[in-house]
Amino acid sequence: MNIRYPDYIAAYGENVSFDAKRAKLLAKDDVRIELLLADSALKIFLLADKTPMRYIKLRWNFSENEKRNEDVKVYGDVWERSYGDIEWRGIEPWRTMPWVCAASNGSDLNEDVSGRCTSCFGVKVRPHAMCFWQYDTCGVTLWLDVRCGGSGVILGGRKAELCTVLFADYREVSAFSALKAFYKTLCDAPLSCGHKVYGANNWYYAYGETSHAETVRDASLLAEMTEGLSNRPYSVLDDGWQKHPCDAPWDVLREGKFQDMKAVADEVKSKNVRPGIWFRPLRDENFEVFPAESELRLARNKKFLDPSHPDVLAYVAKTVNMICDWGFELIKHDFSTFDAIGFWGLQRYGTPFAEDGWSYFDRSKTTAEVILGLNETIYNAAKGRALILGCNVMGHLAAGLVHLNRTGDDTSGKDWHRMVKFGVNALAFRMLHHGAFYESDADCVGFMGIMDHKYNKQWLKAVACSGTPLFVSPNPDVLTAKERKDIEEAYRINSVQSDTLIPLDWMENAAPEHWLLNGKHVKFDWYPEDGVDFFYI
Repeated sequence: MNIRYPDYIAAYGENVSFDAKRAKLLAKDDVRIELLLADSALKIFLLADKTPMRYIKLRWNFSENEKRNEDVKVYGDVWERSYGDIEWRGIEPWRTMPWVCAASNGSDLNEDVSGRCTSCFGVKVRPHAMCFWQYDTCGVTLWLDVRCGGSGVILGGRKAELCTVLFADYREVSAFSALKAFYKTLCDAPLSCGHKVYGANNWYYAYGETSHAETVRDASLLAEMTEGLSNRPYSVLDDGWQKHPCDAPWDVLREGKFQDMKAVADEVKSKNVRPGIWFRPLRDENFEVFPAESELRLARNKKFLDPSHPDVLAYVAKTVNMICDWGFELIKHDFSTFDAIGFWGLQRYGTPFAEDGWSYFDRSKTTAEVILGLNETIYNAAKGRALILGCNVMGHLAAGLVHLNRTGDDTSGKDWHRMVKFGVNALAFRMLHHGAFYESDADCVGFMGIMDHKYNKQWLKAVACSGTPLFVSPNPDVLTAKERKDIEEAYRINSVQSDTLIPLDWMENAAPEHWLLNGKHVKFDWYPEDGVDFFYI
């Protein structure tokens, strides 16, 4: 299906709504929506002055030639990380699919791609609206949430370029190949790390209980396990180094555990590995960075800072510069969607993207623009000094602003079933982003002496051979000789990331078991004899 002007367009403001059929321009009072079709892309602009605007809806009805007369499955992206919820389904007209959706016939389990067709619909990265699709047998609908938090945005006469829409059909190729190609059209300038990134992160064995000495010990173990590899790994210190668990301030260290973060980074470097660190830019639950009633705090929840406020962005930039001055070469920023919006991505399907009745400090910016501003601030503050690893970021709003993205919810060093749900789903489905938006990190392989290595080594092998970054969380006190040997081999493979791993049964299985590894079929066994033992998200 080729991109064209929509058959229907509607605008929804606070106390006003209006629509039109087959229009390139929609205007009423001080509101003006302009559409520009050029170079096989449709740009959408919104101009308004005092009218608070909330949503724009665009609808394309399929012609008889465009309707899919065969059985199809529908792929839908998600707002941010995978929570085991990215999947192909049958047609659900009410399903909300952020950023990208696709419809495809057949199955990728079938090597014969004759007659295959995958129709893709998406918006280019870094839009200035929260964008989601709906797909039915008669057409596709694109919704643009242009609110500022939960209230209509007041543009003040500004003309906002909301998004660029692309359509594409891919024939005689697998659905995976089709979507992989489509995602590459959505980002013109993904960031390059300059080298393959892999290493260790202490979260899935330490869970916030760590120290200066233990951080250096982790780096020493990593150096030993990667001895002789020319591409040196990263040793990432996760939460637990600062005064309060999972909270600011970031210039006050955990008493009795850390005294000098520059010394930590220097000692990690002395082991011939690269130092990395975690922080959470918007949380100040203990009210130690800014006063409790400061306008720099979010109206909806005073525990979090308002990323639309210039003074908050200055504070974030100062923090990132401080971390770079300490000598850390990778910065992982976390909770960056939850803290800015107030929910996890999977909680907003079929409901408005944000709760009504609140706004950011800067009412003239859309939610997407506010989040983009935060991501841009972190990237610019670290530019040329440290790689940026996003966690709980929205990929479409972070592409080109993070070098790597943790694309699934937390795996585990304790719970194998959680690892399968969140890890395998993210690895399979977020490979579509890998190399197109950023380097896609499906999260760690934890070694705490709890999970059966019979299964855990399969996860280790899958990530190691995926061509995506491998991070391991090995507890030095319980690591067995067999586990260490397997990790060393995984590091050797992943340090060059020359392998190719492609899911085959991903259209039928949210945790694929059948894959192509360097062109050869492999099967992973994810399930113990007792099957899955939980039913929560």
